[in-house]
Amino acid sequence: MALSLFTYTIFNEVIKIRHLMNTKLIRLSLKLAFVALFLAGCFSAVAQDKLGGLALYTVRDDMGKDVKATLKAVADAGYKNIEAAGYEDGKFYGMQPKEFKKELKKLGLNPISTHQGTVTLENADAMIADVKAAGFKYFVIPVPPMGLFTYSDTGMGMKGDAENLTKILNTLGEKCKKAGLKLLYHNHNFEFEEDANGNKIYDYMLEHTNPDYVNFQMDLYWVTKADEDPIAYFKKYPGRFKMWHVKDMDDEGRFAPVGKGHIDFASILAQKDVAGMKYYMVEQDKTFNMEPLEAIKVSHKGLEEIGFK
Repeated sequence: MALSLFTYTIFNEVIKIRHLMNTKLIRLSLKLAFVALFLAGCFSAVAQDKLGGLALYTVRDDMGKDVKATLKAVADAGYKNIEAAGYEDGKFYGMQPKEFKKELKKLGLNPISTHQGTVTLENADAMIADVKAAGFKYFVIPVPPMGLFTYSDTGMGMKGDAENLTKILNTLGEKCKKAGLKLLYHNHNFEFEEDANGNKIYDYMLEHTNPDYVNFQMDLYWVTKADEDPIAYFKKYPGRFKMWHVKDMDDEGRFAPVGKGHIDFASILAQKDVAGMKYYMVEQDKTFNMEPLEAIKVSHKGLEEIGFK
């Protein structure tokens, strides 16, 4: 009987210990699960904060000093897509195309578009190959190429007529399509003027470029500067504006961070499907009394407040 009592006592103690251990394990498991959920939420929030694209022309001076540090600052500011504007001698910002692509991937940045202002009919094939190797989707012509663009104290302009520019764009656009790229033309304000033949340059390009080869990156600031209505163009030429440049205009008519000027981006954004917009890039040609790396943070906050995603 004594032995049985002893055995019974030991058995109870073992049960208590096992119960205690199970309780602690359960508590530990719950704590670990809570921590995991918390961290997942944090990472999810960070991922959700990554939105929008940045045209690196905005931070060109910083890119000229330290490419990797500037790209990291762009990623840290919350951007997920980039548009390059620094191609020379077969390199992007001094880096081989694949090296540049690798650096972007390391930072969680996506190469979407690149401004290729030095393209000609002669160098186009090699340039297209480099753009493709760097991982870009869109080959953007930022101004009339091949020496047609003019710039002076009185403003920007172009040599030749809309018909000549359109033929060049169609030829380059066909080359891009064969390589698996999409060509876009980026406007300023002079394209809304008439050429020597009385053709409104921008409208002529829209009507005479082949949409299978050529579409448009609408710069919302410059359209506004030309006293034109972006939404009217979306409705007149639906689906042709695959990308936008988003920068605001202050009361003096100067460039401003997104949300710090008077352009009605909310109304424009509501028509994105009509426009055919797939991507947008924040750009601010000059930041005046604000450092570019600070201005892009202000613009990113503006994007969120307006409802860009």
